[in-house]
Amino acid sequence: MNNMTIFLTGSKGVLGKQLKKVFPDSLSPSHKELDVGERDDVFRYFQKHSDITTIIHAAALTSVRPCEDNKLEAWKSNVNGTKNLVDAAFKINPEIYFIYISTACVFQGTKGMYNEKDLPYPKNFYAFTKYIGETKITTLNQLIIRTNFVGNEPWRYPKAFADRFGTYLFAEGVAKGVKDVIDANLKGIVHIVGDKKISMYELAKMTSPNVKPMSLDEYEGPPVTVDMSLDTIRWHKYNINTNV
Repeated sequence: MNNMTIFLTGSKGVLGKQLKKVFPDSLSPSHKELDVGERDDVFRYFQKHSDITTIIHAAALTSVRPCEDNKLEAWKSNVNGTKNLVDAAFKINPEIYFIYISTACVFQGTKGMYNEKDLPYPKNFYAFTKYIGETKITTLNQLIIRTNFVGNEPWRYPKAFADRFGTYLFAEGVAKGVKDVIDANLKGIVHIVGDKKISMYELAKMTSPNVKPMSLDEYEGPPVTVDMSLDTIRWHKYNINTNV
């Protein structure tokens, strides 16, 4: 971690706030200060901060329905934004360390427990843009982190799916995992995962004991990944309660 100048995108998001705590000295402009989808602005930012050695790219349009309803905006943020960062970074330093925060949703979600060697098969436009984003960073010293997390806060809805599953972590656990794999100087693809496969309902009850269960049969909307659980053959798993 010595002599690293870290540039963090998405610092106001659920994960970004926790990453900022882990990397307090990182450059972390808000979306208002720097929209990664605006190519000229990104290049100007990198010219001004030519000492950047590490990028943690956590900015994205992440909700399934908004991505379906606003495909152009999702593409601008998740695909063009990533490409803009890559191109600007390559221009100032081809050896820059680029950490891309991806998602368990790049997989189809039929069998679950996907590891780093499994084949992505996005089920909705959000997942598609995140997978395309993964393909944009191959020119750099890259690390793709796939994970599945929520904020450690009350559940936002009165109900949660009892028949959707994941190896979830809270955002602070993922932030710790990101630091761990950066410290280990890992490259390629790594899954940062919880050590237990649970339902979304079980996850919600951890912070909101009164939340009610619901079924996907009650859901109306774009296709969603049913089993988002991830496995890892490259790293260790984390306990959602202790982050170790």
